[in-house]
Amino acid sequence: MVIQSWMTNSFQIALDCVYAALPQAIPSREILKKSKIVSHRGEHDNRTVWENTFPAFDTVCSKGVWGLELDIRWTKDLQPVVIHDPDCRRVFRKNIVVSQVSLNELNAQVPLIPTLEDTLEKYGQKMHLMVELKEEPYLDPHYQSQLLKNLFSSLLPEKDFHIISLKPAMFQFADFVPKSALLPVAELNFRELSELALREQWGGLTGHYFFISNEMIEKHKVAHQKTGTGFVASRQSLFRELNRGVDWIFSNHAVKIQSLLQQLLEAH
Repeated sequence: MVIQSWMTNSFQIALDCVYAALPQAIPSREILKKSKIVSHRGEHDNRTVWENTFPAFDTVCSKGVWGLELDIRWTKDLQPVVIHDPDCRRVFRKNIVVSQVSLNELNAQVPLIPTLEDTLEKYGQKMHLMVELKEEPYLDPHYQSQLLKNLFSSLLPEKDFHIISLKPAMFQFADFVPKSALLPVAELNFRELSELALREQWGGLTGHYFFISNEMIEKHKVAHQKTGTGFVASRQSLFRELNRGVDWIFSNHAVKIQSLLQQLLEAH
């Protein structure tokens, strides 16, 4: 789950500061108990613990965080691996393009990158998985879709996982799940994707909290759909989203947010 580059830097930081300073009512105990925090790529700093790796996932799993967002891409020999970018430069400082190397070659060069198979086996049914399909060519669509179906076969759609994507056209490769397990991720096209989700009867909508309005949340609720917002980084932002009736809260600081929820529940 990402936002345009201008949002991910100074503007998003400024937004976080603004919302962190706006007082919000503490949600009721009932709301706090139902809250579902989703860790965005695991607990990472990309200096000592890297995003979308088992060390990043292990931390949030051990701290009781409800959900985990992760990204998948395909190697040259059509094996799905867990990595956000098409290459390894930003995170691992390796000049390797995932789609241009085999799984064995990738493992030899960047062993921290897990396969989707190992990830599902390790965290499936322990955490709710929000699995993002990245926009990229599917060279053998039938084979790749069937492989995904097989890998997810031990998990239940909606209960154990959702398939999410910035590009809803990628949902064609997840035709093994019901529409209700599909979630588009909105950037600046939030109105368009909201209408599309309602029309296609998908599971709901996710996007940045700045763009998902109260009216939009209510509209999806009436249609028996859910909404998820990110990226909550402060106490006040958390309270705001919970009070607005958001179903899932994505965060780059999920352990901190989960700890805050636990403290509030113990205090009530």
